[in-house]
Amino acid sequence: MANGHTITIEQGDRHVRVVHGDQVLAESDRALVLHETGCPVRYYIPPEDVRLDLLTPSETHTYCPFKGTASYWSAPDRADLVWSYPDPKPDVLQIKDHLCFYEVDVS
Repeated sequence: MANGHTITIEQGDRHVRVVHGDQVLAESDRALVLHETGCPVRYYIPPEDVRLDLLTPSETHTYCPFKGTASYWSAPDRADLVWSYPDPKPDVLQIKDHLCFYEVDVS
């Protein structure tokens, strides 16, 4: 990656659970762990392990020069709580369609 910026992705070996309010939004033993220069560790969860029925697609999109354009989903009381990269850059293709939350419990 450019200018010393690195991203590494590995298959996680820990249980990941996302709770918002009193709802479990995601639970997975298959999350991908993404390490990116200057950013906190992020867990990208397969869509099959996310309660998409509890989330609403958002109009928000952001662009990362290293990962591509992100699409967002919101919970009823929290805008843009989760994002994914439907068409990521080739270097991070593993995270395609996986969802990432701001707040994750890892055990």
